[in-house]
Amino acid sequence: MARLIVAAGGGGDAVAAAMLHAALYGDEDQAVILTYAWDRLLIDPLPGPRRPADFSGLKRITPAVWFVPPQARPIAPAGSTLPRLAAELPATFALLDPYQGAIGLTRQLKSLVDYVEPKSIDLLDVGGDILALGDEPTLKSPLADALTLAACSQLNVWVRLLVAGPGLDGELSQEAMTSALGPVVHTLTAEDTASISTVLEWHPSEATGLLAATARGVRGTCEIRDAGLPVLLTDESPAVHEVDLDDALSRNRLARAIMSTANLDEAEAYSREVCGYSEIDYERNKALWLNEQQPTNLDPATIRRQLHQFEAEVRTRGVTHTTFRRLTEALGLSGGQRDELRQLLIASRPEQYEAPLWRIADEA
Repeated sequence: MARLIVAAGGGGDAVAAAMLHAALYGDEDQAVILTYAWDRLLIDPLPGPRRPADFSGLKRITPAVWFVPPQARPIAPAGSTLPRLAAELPATFALLDPYQGAIGLTRQLKSLVDYVEPKSIDLLDVGGDILALGDEPTLKSPLADALTLAACSQLNVWVRLLVAGPGLDGELSQEAMTSALGPVVHTLTAEDTASISTVLEWHPSEATGLLAATARGVRGTCEIRDAGLPVLLTDESPAVHEVDLDDALSRNRLARAIMSTANLDEAEAYSREVCGYSEIDYERNKALWLNEQQPTNLDPATIRRQLHQFEAEVRTRGVTHTTFRRLTEALGLSGGQRDELRQLLIASRPEQYEAPLWRIADEA
């Protein structure tokens, strides 16, 4: 038997889906994770999500759905973490293609459900921005979650919506979604993170990294993203809440607006209308900016000096931790240098590595 988990926003939600499957279901059933191929620009330099034509080696299992086997590869210049996830995690990954809008996603979901006949269907969002109204000033990436919510709400089978780590994506505070959160299904522990521990060493997801860190007991304030958003790491952070799917849809104005969209451009237009922007526009603009940046040499002495200045600055804001993505951008490095920076810092100051986060040094 299989359990189907839909990773609402793609990226790190797919990694969290594998962790959640191990925590809730163990080895009794196979995990089938349906997810976008939508990665950070440091992984995929092309804005927006990837479609099946952007890969070689996919396995078509229904007219509407493709599996991503470990031997699949993104076609350059596209990039994707999905083949490596398929190789390292005990799950089967299927590709969500949003280029046919919510109608196409609904068709893909129905096709996969008929093929797999899953024992259960969970829609998982890390952070909780799937519960956004659409006008929150801190909301950054509403479109992906709204599309999966719109599609799942149109299935004629029961789908359980789960929000893990409320507030950990830095987009909505836990207080802003408290009224919508249902009972706690599970509180993740350090043991639960074992299934994805090796993935967290290389995967750039910040929200899922924070979820794992809090499950391991890390507490404090973590600064994330290029904007340096502060995220509180509390005893409530590792919790996984059940949320009523209809209630989520009634809150999410963008999801309701795009229910009948037949392509991604149409869904993007609604995002600009409802939320005032499209996250793909942001990626387009950032990709152009990144293309104009000159590569910077990673000099250890310079890095130590810049790190000292950065840590002194963020301590004044009460920050106790940060992510390597945030450090990479704060120190003026390119996304491709993230892993090199990470290895350098861990080798020189291993006591500050609280996997997968970097602990800000005490003033002394």
